[in-house]
Amino acid sequence: MSFAELVAATNYSFLRGASHPGEMVHRAFALGMTGIGIADRNTVAGVVRAHMAWREIGGPGGLFRLVVGARLVFADDTPDIIAYPATRHGWGRLTRLLTLGNRRAVKGDCILHFADLLELCEDLHLIILRASASPREPNSVHAATRRRGEEECLRQLRERTANLWLGVTMPRGGADARRLVETKALADAVGVPLLATNDALYTGPEVRPLHDIMTCIREGVTVHDAGQRLAANAERHLKAPAEMARLFRHYPAAMAATQDLMSRITFTLDDLRYEYPHEPVPEGWEAQDWLEHMVLDAANARFPAGLPGIWRATIDDEFRLIRAKQYAPYFLTVHDIVRHARSLDPPILCQGRGSAANSVVCYLLGITPVDPVANKLLFSRFLSEERNEPPDIDVDFEHERREEVMQYIYARYGRERAGIAATVIHYRPRSTIREVGKALGLSEDVTARLSSTIWGQWGSAVPEQNLAEVGFDLANPDIARLKILIDRLLGFPRHLSQHVGGFVLTEGRLDELVPIHNAAMPDRTFIEWDKDDIDALGLMKVDVLALGMLTCIRKAFDLINAIPGDTLLGVPFQHAQERGHPIGCPQTKFLDLTSIPTECPQVYAMLQRGDSIGTFQVESRAQIAMLPRMKPACLYDLVIQVAIVRPGPIQGGMVHPYLRRRNGEEAVDYPAPAPPHDPDELRGVLEKTLGVPLFQEQAMKLAIVAAEFTPAQADGLRRAMATFRNHGTMHRYQEMLIEGMVRRGYAREFATRCFDQIKGFGEYGFPESHAQAFGWLAYVSSWLKCHHPAVFTCALLNSQPMGFYAPAQLVRDVQEHGVEVRGVDVGASEWDCTVEPVSPSPSGEGQRDLAACCLVA
Repeated sequence: MSFAELVAATNYSFLRGASHPGEMVHRAFALGMTGIGIADRNTVAGVVRAHMAWREIGGPGGLFRLVVGARLVFADDTPDIIAYPATRHGWGRLTRLLTLGNRRAVKGDCILHFADLLELCEDLHLIILRASASPREPNSVHAATRRRGEEECLRQLRERTANLWLGVTMPRGGADARRLVETKALADAVGVPLLATNDALYTGPEVRPLHDIMTCIREGVTVHDAGQRLAANAERHLKAPAEMARLFRHYPAAMAATQDLMSRITFTLDDLRYEYPHEPVPEGWEAQDWLEHMVLDAANARFPAGLPGIWRATIDDEFRLIRAKQYAPYFLTVHDIVRHARSLDPPILCQGRGSAANSVVCYLLGITPVDPVANKLLFSRFLSEERNEPPDIDVDFEHERREEVMQYIYARYGRERAGIAATVIHYRPRSTIREVGKALGLSEDVTARLSSTIWGQWGSAVPEQNLAEVGFDLANPDIARLKILIDRLLGFPRHLSQHVGGFVLTEGRLDELVPIHNAAMPDRTFIEWDKDDIDALGLMKVDVLALGMLTCIRKAFDLINAIPGDTLLGVPFQHAQERGHPIGCPQTKFLDLTSIPTECPQVYAMLQRGDSIGTFQVESRAQIAMLPRMKPACLYDLVIQVAIVRPGPIQGGMVHPYLRRRNGEEAVDYPAPAPPHDPDELRGVLEKTLGVPLFQEQAMKLAIVAAEFTPAQADGLRRAMATFRNHGTMHRYQEMLIEGMVRRGYAREFATRCFDQIKGFGEYGFPESHAQAFGWLAYVSSWLKCHHPAVFTCALLNSQPMGFYAPAQLVRDVQEHGVEVRGVDVGASEWDCTVEPVSPSPSGEGQRDLAACCLVA
């Protein structure tokens, strides 16, 4: 007989469901069900993952159905109700209902009342679940009261909607038959059909031990003390249709009801149509026309003598793609946010980075500081016709003032149209060891001993050698059980948090697309889908990120700009336009990110000595050790310096070949393919890095040029390189890359070496566009440290906490650079550290820049 399990929870019913959404979908399909309904506790956080799993097994064209909704758990005595939207309109009703409950509560809670459902039940199909009863309860006064409440609930809903069922389970608890008769009588009295369900919490009975552990973690007890908090058996798993038919053999209509309910639901997540906000566009303009107008104005200002052909072609190509994808409003929104930040008094320093730096449009709008034409950056890494996904622009703001920008976004779009994306906090090795060990009754010293062997925050299993290192014997059943449970719980969602700054904006109501929650931080709200969910559904995200070094640089600029005169403490002022920067160049003498003198020999001499404490990105011990070996002498050297001391290049074996070639110890060669292919095709890809692929963009170009990858395949390679926390995808491209290069005449040894180097990006793939943006900030911070050590250190101390070094270390370093440091004086000191001039020395010797100032604590 046909059957669909329509009451199934996943591990997004946090610490209640014990299987991943995808596992539930695949298991239901394997058991021969006609479909499954995913309904987690007051949330739809896991439904996108279930939807993606459903697509894998056939999706809309298949016979297996997926319906998505939520299990509504009320603050009053109302029984739990499963709500499934029948249409897109019903989905909006459900998400608004969940938003209502979320916004009433503190983060992590949802306060719903039955009256809320009565107001918003339109287009929802509802399954009422009777509360579980203990064997002693049927004759109790409480049981009678509960039954009356259930009947009243059914009657009130029956008056509002005909789409109502009464769910019934056979949990093998000893009173199944009697409870089934009672439930049938209740259904008949109200006039609603019975619906068979197993109220599943996991895929199979073998998962029950993990569910017990999760229950103990939730209740804060050990397995030995849990008692009746644990389920009496392992029956709340997905069961085959034949087994469900046997359990409900006397009520076949309850089985048929599952098919009836599914047939009434047409909604899937594919029906969601995301519409990006139309503003900000002046009246009388279309978004695309206004974007092109602003970009061309900036381009003409950049090239008053005429736009070079390569720039014209690049701009036209980007315009064409943006127009085809209808992304103009997105670019305008990011530009508006950046414009607002820079319009404040004082302005907020900001700059874009990441893949957006590959775009000429972003560069000309002043969003990113890197010239993608001059640096030959790959636009297809940011946006392409083959990639059916939205653009992603990251903009860093001063960390102390980013909240001003975020509140501007909330004010401009409204809370019902703007929300931060979620971040799913997962169980990681150390927290999993602690919580599972505690639930099993292990002492803290035992779990601490085991967790001390874990390095890093990610992993799919605890290595057996780690157990052996701390004296645990896997032959011991208790230790074996500990390892099994830890391995199973690793990677489970623990709770929802807010993304570091990724905003989702909509033209219509955001709360009719996805539920909105209160964040722990005041005046913040976030949606309950994370970055992967957003990408899967094609929602666009604007990343408003915080960067401490921008705060430090801004404070240093404020101190320097306060000094009168036409020179900046001995360093001649240089207008931004004199440096060739067209973006946001005020014709003033004030120092900003665009007017720092470039390619200063003193700065590079300082860095070549490894004198970089406090600077951006090149201050770690590993970077300090690498600087004398790299000997950076120009800005692009700093870009490489930022990127090369990373796990990816190190594990890919790229560092030493590059250094040997840079120091003349090894010849730079570019292997050539067989005729008739261009023998110099790799030179254009790898020449900047001496024949060694150091960046994601180079790996993509190499795959396209040398192995004839399509842009879509190259983008798949990019994704594999970027998923350093999700191992196991790079191997898919190994044969494709190596055999593609061999087919075109490259030596197999060279092709294999290229893949091994690229594979290193699986640990941490650093894009060149990202390194370019960070390299510029590394130079700016180094310029400040070189020419204005007192000011730079003062700004660093006033921007704490940030960086690798404690304040005492920063103070000691600036003292070693000849800056006098004065202590705190309650009669003279201000709240922040300041700089003060000191008198010339008796010898009359000139004083070097702000070493002539003292740093006042």
